[in-house]
Amino acid sequence: MPDRKPHIEVENLEIHYGDVPAVRGVSFSVQPGEQLTLLGPSGCGKTTTLRAIAGLEQPSAGEIRIGGAPVYSSAQRVNIPAEKRGLSMVFQSYAIWPHMTVFENVAYGLRVRRESREAIAEKVERALDMVQMRAFSGRGASQLSGGQQQRVALARAFVFQPSVLLFDEPLSNLDAKLRADMRIELRELQHRLGITSVYVTHDLEEALAMSDHIVVMRDGLIAQVGSPNEIYNRPRNAFVADFIGSANLIRGKHRADLDTDGLIALETPGGVVHGVAHGRPVGADITFSVRTVHLALSPQKPAGARNVWPVRIERSVFQGDFSQTIVLWGDQRLVIRGTMEPLAEGSEAFMTVEPRRVVLLEE
Repeated sequence: MPDRKPHIEVENLEIHYGDVPAVRGVSFSVQPGEQLTLLGPSGCGKTTTLRAIAGLEQPSAGEIRIGGAPVYSSAQRVNIPAEKRGLSMVFQSYAIWPHMTVFENVAYGLRVRRESREAIAEKVERALDMVQMRAFSGRGASQLSGGQQQRVALARAFVFQPSVLLFDEPLSNLDAKLRADMRIELRELQHRLGITSVYVTHDLEEALAMSDHIVVMRDGLIAQVGSPNEIYNRPRNAFVADFIGSANLIRGKHRADLDTDGLIALETPGGVVHGVAHGRPVGADITFSVRTVHLALSPQKPAGARNVWPVRIERSVFQGDFSQTIVLWGDQRLVIRGTMEPLAEGSEAFMTVEPRRVVLLEE
């Protein structure tokens, strides 16, 4: 079966504000029907990149193609206006007009385009059905809750039947429970419609739950691209390991004489650690990443010779769904999160981790 051509292609994109580079040579592609998320801290360039795809930001160099055709190209001197790119965008601020009804909000853009009354009614009703808001069609927008306003903003984006949907942190103004519910709704809707979308967020849980692929950005550059599973379980470097869920970084000397069964050995003051390289180059000084949820504690020494060490419990904090424990291991403090029973502070215990959960980072 031949490979599908990407629906969106971003190649060597550069964006400057005066002399300050906001995006520095970013390249990625989005397959048809896929949801790709740009994830990173504030100021990393993710929203600027999204706005460049939308045509709302003027790049300095590079190329953006949609459906194989350039909508921006510095080499070809192409810059298609935003309204002619066949895209819809959902913003962080819903931009709902409070003096209009739900129907009028969704219909507004169609009226501007001078579509017939019958076509407008049909398209608006279909869009409101998608977001379960048809029953609120005649209600004033100012009477809606935050979640309902967000649904109206989505309906307004869908009503044009765009080829691409762009989302700029659309759930960030909702409370935690509603945000979690809307993630699921939005992901199911995107799957059902099979629409290609690019989603911007700084929220890790949102990115992991909603994405087919994730582009992790930092300082205008791409730190890693991969599936949610790859990004979480095989972080490429210390930044990704720490940003994509909490991780402990363990540094030390490579002990090639202790490598065994496809595992590489790291010597630390706390003991020898075995982990996996995933094909990455192994130097003399190396760093492992271990997720806080992958470490386990036990009052008794477990069976097994690898990755079992004595530790001292320094502090344990109950946090509802899990407990967070800080342990002293050699000369290093490590954080462990899990549903285990809290151990007494100052007591001795044993810490373990499966070698496959210990991942070599690129320096």
